[in-house]
Amino acid sequence: MSNYIAHVHIGKTRRVTIAAIVLLLALAAVSETSSFVPHRSPEFKITKPSGKSTLLSTLRGKVVVMEFFFLQSNHCTRVAKMLNKLNLELGPRGFQALGVVFDPPNIPESHGQLVDPAVTFFHLSYPVGFSSKADVDSYLGRQQHEVLNIPQIVVIDRTGMIRAASGAAGGDPRLEDEVGLRKLIEGLLKEAHP
Repeated sequence: MSNYIAHVHIGKTRRVTIAAIVLLLALAAVSETSSFVPHRSPEFKITKPSGKSTLLSTLRGKVVVMEFFFLQSNHCTRVAKMLNKLNLELGPRGFQALGVVFDPPNIPESHGQLVDPAVTFFHLSYPVGFSSKADVDSYLGRQQHEVLNIPQIVVIDRTGMIRAASGAAGGDPRLEDEVGLRKLIEGLLKEAHP
């Protein structure tokens, strides 16, 4: 009889331990993904190689996903192609993808000379322009000592609030995945217009 009681006690202890571990892992996942705090997007200017500029504020009322990227990065161009697909599908519902090319650190400014050829080569149908490293760092709030992770995705709702970001500390790498990003965009598109 005592062996049966010990076995039941050990079985309950294992179940409680496993339940505690699962709960801790769930809490860790929630705290990791909830560390991002939505905040108002600062103004930002994207310049086309032609010299024409677009202010981010002119897109208020749309759900905007901005990708800050290097043209020389295969990973960045993969994300750009994904955004192109989403823009074609969800654009009529109020979604707008934007591409912001900037130069990698420690090389001279290109002033966006490669943007138009890259847009043509990758068949991108959404607006892609360029910005200086300093303006990108300022918008993203990147400090000099922080590592620059690319691409950086910023998701802005219809009211101009940044609702998610990837690449930086506390960012969400799932935004570089089509399924995760699509789910977020579709949820934001359902929210009320400003």
